[in-house]
Amino acid sequence: MPRDQINELTAFLLVARHRSFTRAAAELGVTPSALSHTIKRLEERVGVRLLARTTRNVAPTDLGEAFQRRIGPLFEQVDAEIDALSAARDKPAGTIRITCDDAAIETILRPQLGDFLLRYPDIRVEISMDYALVDIVAERFDAGVRIGESIDRDMVATRIGADWRFCVVGSPTYFERLSAPATPQELTNHNCINMKMSTAGGNLRWEFRSPEGHDVAVRVDGQATFSNTMLVLNGALDCLGLGFVPEPLAAPHLASGRLIEALADWCPMLEGYHLYYPSRKQHSPAFAAFVEAMRHRSGRSSL
Repeated sequence: MPRDQINELTAFLLVARHRSFTRAAAELGVTPSALSHTIKRLEERVGVRLLARTTRNVAPTDLGEAFQRRIGPLFEQVDAEIDALSAARDKPAGTIRITCDDAAIETILRPQLGDFLLRYPDIRVEISMDYALVDIVAERFDAGVRIGESIDRDMVATRIGADWRFCVVGSPTYFERLSAPATPQELTNHNCINMKMSTAGGNLRWEFRSPEGHDVAVRVDGQATFSNTMLVLNGALDCLGLGFVPEPLAAPHLASGRLIEALADWCPMLEGYHLYYPSRKQHSPAFAAFVEAMRHRSGRSSL
């Protein structure tokens, strides 16, 4: 196949995946105008409209979507075969794309990433922060990171962290003004820091388990609402109210006395973070090295 035709097909797949000429052009290193001309040449050559364009967005037509489904896996297989060639090199190489939440970044990935990148200078790692359960196949991520109990069964899951729990924390100054709650229901008397979760249709529910084993979910209220866990933690440190955050994130501040924990007996353990990825995909040596480096080993701290 002539190179220009390969370039046209590659351009089409990127525009169809990103639903944007601008983002696809940035990935290819060309201008949106040049990319538009490339797509136009392809459509003229095949004789059908592959992309429906409006002033605000672009999306595959019915024929374009069917064409994308047929040729997309072929190009992915070519990419996989090229990646496999790197196995013959002394050092793994390539780009690894991971989706995860900010707590996993702070407690699992970031503490180990420096040593990993020093060991493998030809590997690049892209980490995208997202609370949603991203379709890693459709979005072309190599893997995602989530707690084990939320991973689909058709995925391979490798544990990369110990079990953990959420905890309710506040600053010493806050608890000088208000006594600590004895039960989750008493949180209604407190100024609590909410975290907005678009995937949950609103704010994150604070979930507990009684000493007798009964699950309790509480909708809290307060003056401050943030969109990520680290901001909630910082809000608690700044005496904005009580925060509900992963205990591994709060641990250094609890140890130093900058935060105080409440309702510890009501906060159940959760299954640790796992790296999940499709079993049917052929993975590169670079990804295999990443999985091995991140694999949880008993006794290794998450911080």
